[in-house]
Amino acid sequence: MAAATQIDLTQEGAFTQLPMPYVWRPPVPMSDKELMAFSRLHRPWRIERNADGDLEIMTPVNMRGAQSEAWIGSRLFAWAEEHGGITFSPNVGFTLPDTSVRSPDASWLSQEKWDALGEEQAGFGRVCPEFLIELLSKSDSRKMLEAKMDLWMANGAELAWMIDPFAREVMVYRAGRPVEKLSAPELLIADAAVPGFSLELRKLWE
Repeated sequence: MAAATQIDLTQEGAFTQLPMPYVWRPPVPMSDKELMAFSRLHRPWRIERNADGDLEIMTPVNMRGAQSEAWIGSRLFAWAEEHGGITFSPNVGFTLPDTSVRSPDASWLSQEKWDALGEEQAGFGRVCPEFLIELLSKSDSRKMLEAKMDLWMANGAELAWMIDPFAREVMVYRAGRPVEKLSAPELLIADAAVPGFSLELRKLWE
């Protein structure tokens, strides 16, 4: 874990002095409410908390990556409007069973699980999305993102897609099944959690 003895990370703008991604252990573990306030203070940096209580700090996505994220999220939102469930932007935080707080690039939760959260809807709800999509960006480490995909599945996701636009590959994760690698698919169709949801990927390969 990287040390942060010379920099006060509670101050706005502190992250610009650090190499990314950066891992920092706060002197005192942060509660979910404190993490939410800390993340709000440091927008647009992406901040997640791992199961050890360390904060994993990542750079904002560049404009092209953000446009791709918005496009993917809009397709999932349109599907949910017709078929049900709740979709989330990349700014969401899910508190997983291992106590980490994670944020996928696009995600879907069934209406039943959403309703069961009650007042937790206003925070980092203790739930894992049933379906999620992660899009590799230039600032991401593919190895780290693959580890994050394993984490999603270990914490209860039913279906997850990891899209690598640079290698033109998609890794499909399904609960209880081996990971499937697809080379430059033009169309992805979900077969679990959100059956029938599809995503045309030619746009991302261009």
